[in-house]
Amino acid sequence: MAEFKIKIENVVAFTTLGVPISLNKLVSSVENTEYEPEQFPGLVYRINNPRAAALLFSSGKIVCTGTKSIEKAKEAMSKVVERIKRAGIKVPDKYPIDVENIVASAKIKAELNLEDIAFSLENAEYEPEQFPGLVYRINDPRVAFLLFSSGKIICTGAHRIKDVQRALNKFKEKLEEIGIKVTPVSD
Repeated sequence: MAEFKIKIENVVAFTTLGVPISLNKLVSSVENTEYEPEQFPGLVYRINNPRAAALLFSSGKIVCTGTKSIEKAKEAMSKVVERIKRAGIKVPDKYPIDVENIVASAKIKAELNLEDIAFSLENAEYEPEQFPGLVYRINDPRVAFLLFSSGKIICTGAHRIKDVQRALNKFKEKLEEIGIKVTPVSD
């Protein structure tokens, strides 16, 4: 069976440091930060290597987004926590980093009639006036797919790369059950 060529588009990871963070202190002492509490309760901190954005909350929760791998998300999170420490805020040396969401893309060789697919698949939604892709959800692993008529597939909601592959294989089976030949594009 041909494997899907998966491209990671974004990884969202989070941690909870378990201590309060003074966002006012950070915005005044850390470069590349934005903090407008009347608009949004978190501070936005952008880093360049790896390229990522972190949302820091006064509760000690940090959400990191924008990286293209789980390893880069963890590296970015470590740099953010290190920068908080350098700003003079005491934070724990160890903290859990959890992957909240992986957004990945793949492609199949096919011109798809999304309207026909929407009528044939349970849990599928297609409203072309609002969005050009079909939305399809599965529960194990719990992910959502966006399927476009070009054959491009976006998978969102997975916590591990192997869950993306498993979910794509399940989606392929469902499409083949309704008579669509699915050939993953490997280049």
